Amino acid sequence: MRSLQGKSVVITGAASGIGEALAHASAVRGARLLLADIDAPGLERVVTAIRSTGAECSGLVTDTGNEAAIHALAQAAQDRLGGADVVVNNAGVGLLAPVDKLRTADAHWLMNINFWGVVHGCQAFIPQLRQRSDTVLVNISSIFAMVSIPTQSIYNASKAAVRGFSDALREELRGSGVDVLCVHPGGIKTNIANSARITDVSMVADSDQDMRSNFAKLARTTSQQAAAVIIEAIETRKTRVLIGADARITDWLFRLFPAQASHWISNLGQRMRKRAHAKAQATQTLDKAA
Repeated sequence: MRSLQGKSVVITGAASGIGEALAHASAVRGARLLLADIDAPGLERVVTAIRSTGAECSGLVTDTGNEAAIHALAQAAQDRLGGADVVVNNAGVGLLAPVDKLRTADAHWLMNINFWGVVHGCQAFIPQLRQRSDTVLVNISSIFAMVSIPTQSIYNASKAAVRGFSDALREELRGSGVDVLCVHPGGIKTNIANSARITDVSMVADSDQDMRSNFAKLARTTSQQAAAVIIEAIETRKTRVLIGADARITDWLFRLFPAQASHWISNLGQRMRKRAHAKAQATQTLDKAA
């Protein structure tokens, strides 16, 4: 078992969601923390809350889509903590747009954070991780690295890229003392849908608000539950972990039927949408009759 007691832990995207939950869970286990996020007020709130428990914690406002900013974060870890033992590349954003309506600038924005943020995070921290014993890089991918749904082609691509990158990096670092854990969450109750950039959701929902409401209904796993799974995976030296029953079922489906899984998941979503629409119409009819 790997213990986080006294270990230096760096977490990006720590102002909310899984990152915030990971920060609190790591602090409970005695870790020394450096938290990063582009959301300055949210980051300060989390840092203050963790410090109030007596844990060592500091923050650095960081745009993980900017390579120089990530290297500055690595330097801050060296200066403040003497180097990192655990680095969690967690920051991520969402984008919903059919390919024929996709804005190139939005695609680059997402890839810079979701994929290049992971790549640069690993590059920036590997030198100091190599200098310490028993260290780990944690890269957050998604179950959508395995299956894809309409309007999320770039998000799917970014998470599949994180998966492939992490698998290759793990082999490059084998024997170095630096482990690589790739995490595949299913639907997690976070703000990613609320903060996503949206061009057109007509293929998957009746409106932007319907899309966000549907995500909230389908996301059954809390950030705290996700953090607990990730912490256990770090402690038990896993290289891959799925989070949520939906992720495990979808992964099973993908393994058995790789060519059909995405189509079946998309069809399921369309059927659920039609049922919800029919139910809403029936309710409206009853209301009018009353």
